[in-house]
Amino acid sequence: MSVGFESIGRLLIGGALVLLVLGGLFLLLGRLGMDRLPGDLVFRRGNFTAYFPIGLMILLSIVGTVVLNILLRR
Repeated sequence: MSVGFESIGRLLIGGALVLLVLGGLFLLLGRLGMDRLPGDLVFRRGNFTAYFPIGLMILLSIVGTVVLNILLRR
């Protein structure tokens, strides 16, 4: 199975576009105040802080499921 430079180039461009959209989405969510949703866990002990964005992950999972169901519906 031979993969040419053209297919690799298309794959790299597609991946870059996906990363660009995800980066823009995260910037937008940060400006809308979505970085601290109810359900997010923050643990602070001295100089150590652990942040678990469970609320954001649930929200992104629901949005992703709805979008994929709409796009892949037959």
